[in-house]
Amino acid sequence: MATPSLTNVVHPFITSKHTKVLQLPPLPPQPVTQLEVATLLSLRNRSKQIEEQIAEAERSIRTRLEAGGYIEPGEHSATLKESFRRSVSWREVAERIGDKLFGTGKGDSYCERVLRSTKPARTVSLQIS
Repeated sequence: MATPSLTNVVHPFITSKHTKVLQLPPLPPQPVTQLEVATLLSLRNRSKQIEEQIAEAERSIRTRLEAGGYIEPGEHSATLKESFRRSVSWREVAERIGDKLFGTGKGDSYCERVLRSTKPARTVSLQIS
C-alpha cells in the first residue's frame, strides 16, 4: 500500500485561498432558571439581614464600651478609637477663590486661617481584633 505524498494531503488546520473554514453555529443561550433567580434574591436578603445583625452587634459593643464597660480577658480585643478631623473637602475650591479675592498665592494662607478656626469633628470607631 503506497503512502500519499505530502503535497496531496490537505491538513484540516491549514487553510489556503482554496479551502474554506467550516463555521459552527453559536450555541443557543442557556435560559436563566427560576431557581437561580430565587437563589440570588435569597442571598441578597440574607446579606441584608447579616449586615443589620453586624451593625446591631457593633452598636451594642460600642455603647457598652463608651459607658465604661470592659472586655473579658481572652484572645480577642475591642477598643474604641477616637479621632478628631477637620473637614477639608472644600480646600481646593476655597484656595482658588482666595487667590482671586486676595491675590495669587494668598488662598493657601486664607485656608489655613479658616482651618485653624474650624472646630474638629469627633469620630469614634470600634476596633475589633
